[in-house]
Amino acid sequence: MKKTDVTQHKKALLDKKQDLERSIGMKGMLTGGAPTDGHGDFADRSAAANEEEISIQLKQTDAKLLRAIEDALARVEAGTYGVCVDCQEEISAARLKAVPWTKVCISCKEKQYT
Repeated sequence: MKKTDVTQHKKALLDKKQDLERSIGMKGMLTGGAPTDGHGDFADRSAAANEEEISIQLKQTDAKLLRAIEDALARVEAGTYGVCVDCQEEISAARLKAVPWTKVCISCKEKQYT
């Protein structure tokens, strides 16, 4: 992989990381204050509980993505970015453009689902 390509992917990863960190921080500020403390009718409490569950799931998803991005940045620093961790083949440019934090090529990813 060309050094300029790695630099572009690193910038995309850093931008996404910054967005996620901001998002996780905002979600943390928005939680709390939901009327699940016994106030309101059953529908209000149920809706608030559902919103809280969705918020927790979104935070968990964002945290997993943030870890994947940090792992990808570590691979950039180690000089192994763009190489599949399973088969050691180069990951296609199209795949890296679509999912810059990926650690496996499309063939190995497909094998994971079969």
